[in-house]
Amino acid sequence: MTEKIIDANSSDNLTIGLAQIAPVWLDRAATLAKIATCIGEAAENGCHLVVFGEALLPGYPFWVERTEGARFNSQIQKEIHLDQAVQIEAGHLDQVCALAAANQMAVYLGIIERPLDRGGHSLYCSLVYINAEGEIGSMHRKLMPTYEERLVWSIGDGHGLWVHSLRSFTVGGLNCWENWMPLPRSVLYAQGEDLHVAVWPGSYRNTHDITRFIAKESRSYVVSVSGLMRKTDFPPDTPHLNLIIDNSEDVLANGGSCLAGPDGEWLVEPVVDEEALTVATIDHARIREERQNFDPSGHYSRPDVTRLVVNRQRQRIIDLED
Repeated sequence: MTEKIIDANSSDNLTIGLAQIAPVWLDRAATLAKIATCIGEAAENGCHLVVFGEALLPGYPFWVERTEGARFNSQIQKEIHLDQAVQIEAGHLDQVCALAAANQMAVYLGIIERPLDRGGHSLYCSLVYINAEGEIGSMHRKLMPTYEERLVWSIGDGHGLWVHSLRSFTVGGLNCWENWMPLPRSVLYAQGEDLHVAVWPGSYRNTHDITRFIAKESRSYVVSVSGLMRKTDFPPDTPHLNLIIDNSEDVLANGGSCLAGPDGEWLVEPVVDEEALTVATIDHARIREERQNFDPSGHYSRPDVTRLVVNRQRQRIIDLED
């Protein structure tokens, strides 16, 4: 059989950059510089979308399980608590937005957010979508932090459960173990999602099976993008560095970024143990082919029997009225 040649310039196709990089841990400015370099590389490779891992900016909270994070009122936890977190209102993502606009390229970026609309000090694991015009299209705060993450991140809401048009595709995304939650996935499917973005702190064990499973379930492309973290990635001025290092393995997060097609087969098998920008072009026609016999929100749904109610209101402690 003759292999089909994909024309990356066709509006029916999309070129994606899977940016598997390590942060400059707990250093927002230095990590932003790394992200900027990666966006430039993605642009040189003709990417229409580049995706970064969960909480990459300024770095996943690996310290918690390595510094007795469950000890109440711990001075160690108070000292590490993130003053390097991202505050949109302070302009911390302005550079990324400008680069997206300059390169006409969309960006999905995992951040630790410190939002003013919740007082400016509590932290959220957030996935931000920036469109090719450099505008923030959605900010999704993780619905349920996983296990020890609950000692760092607050519980999010449904406000960010949106999808976005990107060339011929409709793209949406979730953070880490949210991707195991059937109902949030269904929210995105029902809005026409056909490219699902799953971001992770970085482990092959997380991405190697669920990526293909979601692709088969949704008949969508699924891109999983992970961070990377090794002992050597901790900056020398990291608070309580010796305690963290003494309780860490050589590799804390080994990556596992990958891409599956709407039939569940690999287009990019998991990339492990290396920083890399992996570039792939996908063809929208493959989605239409696979949904001919199964479309979970279309002809294979039964809204007369089961329907989903979604609250997309941003949860705030006050609503100010003039």
